[in-house]
Amino acid sequence: MTNEPVVPRPASTLILLRETAAQPVQTLMVVRHQDIKFAGGAIVFPGGRVDATDQALAETVDDDAFKIAAIRETFEESGILLAYHAASGAAVSQAIAVRALAEHRAAVCRGELSFADMLREKGLVAATDRLVPFAHWITPPNRVKRFDTHFFVARYGEDQLVDHDGGEITEAIWISPADLIRAALDGQYKLVFATRMNVERLAAYTTVEQALQKIRATPVVTVRPETIDTPDGKRVRIPAAAGYGGELFVSNDPLAI
Repeated sequence: MTNEPVVPRPASTLILLRETAAQPVQTLMVVRHQDIKFAGGAIVFPGGRVDATDQALAETVDDDAFKIAAIRETFEESGILLAYHAASGAAVSQAIAVRALAEHRAAVCRGELSFADMLREKGLVAATDRLVPFAHWITPPNRVKRFDTHFFVARYGEDQLVDHDGGEITEAIWISPADLIRAALDGQYKLVFATRMNVERLAAYTTVEQALQKIRATPVVTVRPETIDTPDGKRVRIPAAAGYGGELFVSNDPLAI
């Protein structure tokens, strides 16, 4: 009798990029609560599972459930909402995000209000057109928890204030990819393998515009990490064509790939 691999759950991640006067590229990161079973205590991009309400909303408005989930999870975890006012087409600003949506955000996080109902009540539509496909990672079949995760990138130029949810997320920050890598090496943050690889990929871009241009021009290659033995020890193998600058890598956290 053989144990069948766990079926990976569909999930989405949103990589928001912004530029400031001091740094040409920053990305939004959140720190997961230490007690969460999967990647507890790690710093990650906002994201999570695609749920039934995301699927339902996508079917209603003829959109992509993965993109909707990425926007919803980012809103829940950081307070930042990528959406437009349906009437005017203007992007959501700090004024509505802080004053009009704070209560609704808490209800969405608790599952008392669906994301779709919140958008409809406030006359908003999810800004899925701003999301650019960046990466696709599937957790190896020998893991107890597996995810089929689509990563998206979007430019962020609004003025909403980042605010962690105080539950699953204990910190939410804007940070440059290079600074995050240095902080992780210094032990300030825990980076799981997939996050580290994507942060290192972002660190190669010098401006947000350059990042978006290159990402749009780069086909997404599915990554299924595989741990193998090499003469130099265990390494994680991913497709060279995926755009991470190689095929074999040392994993800092092999149980949380």
